[in-house]
Amino acid sequence: MPPVAATLSAAEVPRSRERRQRVQAAETGLSVLKGLGRLGGRASLSVLAAHVGESPAKVHRYLASLVEEGFVTQAAGSQQYVLGAEAIALGLAAMRQAEPIRAAEPSLARLREALSLTCFVAVMGNKGPTIVRFEEPWLPISVNARVGSVLPLLWSATGRVFLAWQRDEARLRTMAEQELAEAPAELRGPLGQGDAIGRLADAVLAAGCATVKDTNLRGISAVSAPVFDHGSRVCAALTVLGPTGAFDASADGAAARAVREEARAVSALLGHAAPASPGAG
Repeated sequence: MPPVAATLSAAEVPRSRERRQRVQAAETGLSVLKGLGRLGGRASLSVLAAHVGESPAKVHRYLASLVEEGFVTQAAGSQQYVLGAEAIALGLAAMRQAEPIRAAEPSLARLREALSLTCFVAVMGNKGPTIVRFEEPWLPISVNARVGSVLPLLWSATGRVFLAWQRDEARLRTMAEQELAEAPAELRGPLGQGDAIGRLADAVLAAGCATVKDTNLRGISAVSAPVFDHGSRVCAALTVLGPTGAFDASADGAAARAVREEARAVSALLGHAAPASPGAG
């Protein structure tokens, strides 16, 4: 006896079609809402329709529903649509959950497994860059760095990240100048004369990451990249370190590429929209 083909009853066909239509409508509505967000939260009907690839008439219908639900509103005195109170409340709720330590956990695990290096995330504390999450490989190396450790601005890759992307903050500049004045000659020498701190920050910005070799810890090299929040501010640094000579710690090496990629992934989770220009975030 041949198998009986699964078929829908006459009553189930309209219900199945209705469910598909509801799903498609929800997808289109979300596409319109996301499109408005990606256009900066404000756009005309024609610009938004072109961005999402739908007709203005169709987009207008969905905007009307979004306006009714409070996710979109129309700016007074203009033809532009802007994100409404419900969309803002949703974004704020997401932002409260998006903190760098939690967002960086998967990236730390991937870096540890891929590179077999010590990995950590640091934030700027009152005394300087402070390690807040630390992951070691299966064969850890002995380093004097743990959760709570405060790192120097000039001699650690982590510190150089904060120094480069927060170079206009007077407190950081003062801390860096004090470190430079108190450093031994063998550390100061490679930085050169004149505005050594400014040149160092410029080099880190150009590379999109910071690298050090035997400066903060003897026999240890490190690579660090910035993590940005939704306001394009550096909120953390993602760092890997290991024995000097055991891995390529150059700015164009495999470790640096991996750290930059994971830092961008964490930044995206925090709501950062990366600019097109290299090295800018």
